Amino acid sequence: MKTLKITLAALAMAAAASSFAQEAEESEGPTGWTPLAVGVATPVQLPWGIDRWDIKGLDVNLFYADAPNLQGLIVSLGGTQVRREFAGAAVGGLFNCSRGDVYGLRATAGANVNPGGIYGVDVDAFGMRDNVHGVDVNILASAQRNQCGLQVSGLANVTAVESYGCTIAGLANLARTAYGLQFAIVYNMTDDLHGAQIGLVNYADNCLNGGFQVGLVNIILSNKIKVLPFLNGYF
Repeated sequence: MKTLKITLAALAMAAAASSFAQEAEESEGPTGWTPLAVGVATPVQLPWGIDRWDIKGLDVNLFYADAPNLQGLIVSLGGTQVRREFAGAAVGGLFNCSRGDVYGLRATAGANVNPGGIYGVDVDAFGMRDNVHGVDVNILASAQRNQCGLQVSGLANVTAVESYGCTIAGLANLARTAYGLQFAIVYNMTDDLHGAQIGLVNYADNCLNGGFQVGLVNIILSNKIKVLPFLNGYF
């Protein structure tokens, strides 16, 4: 029993030491950069280590590729992650995750996710980002805080604050404030419309600065005539 307790204590101390070492290593930042990283799944790669090597070139891992900073191309059949600065392209089979802003191209059959901004092109089944600036193509749907540019989704686009440019969806476009065009086969909705809505049903609380709606049912709550067929607008 005494031997077992000593063994368990030793294992606990070793695990704690390993954890502290990893935290210290991550707090110190990457140890360098490499033009090429190849492996099975980060950190099982050459050169060895997770969150240790900036990539300025090519990062290819079979199941999972992870880099602190990327300037180049990162590829994995599973998924990719860039922890800080991203400038280049990411191709992940299931997902691409970036913790900072993205400058460039990301493509996946699954999800593109990051809490920062997208400046470039995102192609995926589903996207969840803070801000989108550029071209965003989603097989299913997209959700973001702000959108600026062209966005196309098979089902829906959801923008929490402001949408600038053109949003196209097979089912619905939803935005708190819409500048530009909302085009959906079924439903467009916004609190404040500063542009155009085209769809079977269009809804806006307010229609400002010459905005208009084209559809079977057009609803503007601030107008004296709140519901009109075919065409409604600012008046």
